[in-house]
Parts: sequence; C-alpha cells; structure tokens
Amino acid sequence: MQAVSPSSIIHPSKPRRLNHLTRSAIRCAYRHDSVQFPNGVGSSRADWQSSCAILSSKVFSQDQGSGDNNSTPPSNSDHFAVSVNGPKTSLDLNLAPLDKNKPQPPAQKPLSITDLSPAPLHGSQLRVAYQGVPGAYSEAAASKAFPNCEAIPCDQFEVAFQAVELWIADRAVLPVENSLGGSIHRNYDLLLRHRLHIVGEVQLPVHHCLLALPGVRKEYLSRVISHPQALSQCEHTLTKLGLNVTREAFDDTAGAAEYIASNKLRDTAAIASARAAELYGLQILADGIQDDSSNVTRFVMLAREPIIPRIDRPFKTSIVFAHDEGTSVLFKVLSAFAFRNISLTKIESRPHRNRPIRLVDDANVGTAKHFEYMFYVDFEASMAEVRAQNALAEVQEFTSFLRVLGSYPMDMTPWCPSRGDEQSHM
Repeated sequence: MQAVSPSSIIHPSKPRRLNHLTRSAIRCAYRHDSVQFPNGVGSSRADWQSSCAILSSKVFSQDQGSGDNNSTPPSNSDHFAVSVNGPKTSLDLNLAPLDKNKPQPPAQKPLSITDLSPAPLHGSQLRVAYQGVPGAYSEAAASKAFPNCEAIPCDQFEVAFQAVELWIADRAVLPVENSLGGSIHRNYDLLLRHRLHIVGEVQLPVHHCLLALPGVRKEYLSRVISHPQALSQCEHTLTKLGLNVTREAFDDTAGAAEYIASNKLRDTAAIASARAAELYGLQILADGIQDDSSNVTRFVMLAREPIIPRIDRPFKTSIVFAHDEGTSVLFKVLSAFAFRNISLTKIESRPHRNRPIRLVDDANVGTAKHFEYMFYVDFEASMAEVRAQNALAEVQEFTSFLRVLGSYPMDMTPWCPSRGDEQSHM
C-alpha cells in the first residue's frame, strides 16, 4: 500500500494519507510552466511541435550561394540525410547521416488514438484515491471497482478529489449513499464544486464489527467511536447489546480502529470491518452488528475525463440542476422523464450555496422567504439514447443551471447480503 507524502510520492515502508499539508507540495511539484527549449526554438509546447513539424516537412536542397568554392561537394548519402533530417536550423538535433547501403531497422509505428487513451478499465496499474486508511470500506470498494489497483488513502473526501485533479491519482472511489444511513451530503456538494466526471458505480455490502483491544470485555467499554454513517447503521444493535457507552464520530471506520490500537485505549471500541481488526491487531467483540443485513453502500468512480456512453448495456446518468424561481419547476422537470418512461433511481436536494434564500416582497402581507435548492437526479438511461437527450433538452428549458455529472454503466453484480465470510477479505 502506498500513499503520497509531501517529501516523497511513494513511501514503501508505511502508508500515509494525502492531507491538507500535502496540497501545497503537490501544487509546487505539479505546477504548469512553459518550457524553454534551447537554441531559441520557442517557449511553449506548441512552438516546439511547430518547429518539429517544419523540420520534418522541409526537404533540403544544396546551398547554391555558399560562396565556398573549395568545399567538398556533398555525396549522395549526404543528400539523402538532409532530405530526411531537414535543413540546418538553430536547433541541433544531432541526427546521423543515413547509409543507403546499410539495412535500416523497420520504421516505428506512428502514435494513434489508442496510444493516448486512458489506462485500461480493468484497473491494472491504476492509482485510485479513497477516503480513509487501509482497512476502510472505501478501500474495499476501490479494489472491487479496479482490481489490482494501487489504492491511495486520503484523510478527507476533498483531498481525494484534488488527488485526481492534480494527477496524483487516476481515479477516485467515493461513497454517495447508503441503504440505511442515506446520502453522504458532503460528496454531493463536492461533485458540484469540482469538475471530475462520474465514470462508474460500485455497490458494496457492508458488514460491521465491534472491535477492541485483545482482552477487553464489552462491559469495560465507556464509548464507541466510528464514522457517523457506521454509528447510525448500528444504532439499534448497540442498544440491544446493553452497552452503556457514549457514541462519538470519527473520520472513518478503519481510522477509528487504528486510533484505538495506536493509543492502547482499553475503554473504547470501534465499529469497523473484520479486515481492520486484522490490520490493527484488534479482537472482534461482536460480529455483524449492522441493524439490517441489507446494508449496502453505493460508491461512484470519478475521473478527469468522461467515458463515451453506450447502449449495449444498462447505463445510469447523473445530473444536477437549479432554477431561479425556486422549487416550483421540479414538477415540470420530473414530467420530462415520466413522459419518456425514464425511471429515476435517486433525487436529492442540497442548499443553493450561492443563494440559499430567495425573498419575495408583498406590500400587503410582507416578505416571504423561500429556501433555494440544487437538485441531484439519477436516471436509468444512457446519454447515447435519443430519449435521454430529448429529456435533458426539455429540462434545460425549465432550469437556469443544468450539468451532467456523468453517464456510466450500472453496477449489475448479483445481489448478495453482507456476511462475515464475504467481508473477511476486505
């Protein structure tokens, strides 16, 4: 497991998470500057490419105005060399003359669009950012989405977004909703703030365990720490266990387990995965403590570029929109999908941060204050389908802001409720 630190991009001994302090170092290391090429070729990549194009396209002819009558006439091989290498310029490419009598190696295949394509979708060699530490459910989701990937832990959701934007990572896998705990609002807000694209989704069954230091008994516990979503997903089970404990929120599930292990806290337990117990040397006091076995978290895969939508498999499309006149336009937007028999799988409202309140003055009754919202909608259709294109064209007529977050394949893996033996490898 490798992570990014300010002093070294790869630290093989101990995984470290991307954090706020790392951001300035990242910006320094990856700052975009124009390149100064030698011999006055140019000051940018475009100038360099133009110079190369000129050099490769010109055919040199013998200089008739050299004025040097004693110079040795060029040989046939010299004529052939300069016709390939181009005329002499201020840029010395140091290309050797070609010998026509010597067998030449086969020409290299020119670059094509496939050579410039992103890394393969099966996950080989991909660097995938996730929020948490090793043992987190997000790490398991990253491995499920991109097998054999290099998982990069980040201390916050926003750091994972920035890792992809700054080319520290190729993808990010982040949770957006849970079947018991509901939406992860922070990531919905970050989807709007950043310019990454949703390129896929993965649904992960969640199997929670109650972890503590070896030898600790449940009656010794005074508090339980974990991610707020995990605490809410186990609320009723913790009550049934008869634990007289306080429940405190932590950054992530595996981070809570790591915190207990590193500080030797014998009065504290964590809600995390069985893999976290194995990684940090904790014992499992209670297994499968989620309130419902149908506990599934949905993660989205984010990339710098969108994928090309297709119609040969089920696709889902995610959008966000708003309107200057408030929520009254919502019915018209939904009717655009209903008219075309497009099923909605998710609708979420978030405060409009640029204008959270809209005031409507009435001289007779006073001032009405309306809360303004952004609406996130997922629907089952590909943007390659005409009906989806027509639906969004109609939605655009009713909204002042519309953005497609991504059109991507749906997770169609067989349903399998969470069980301890299924999660032991995570």
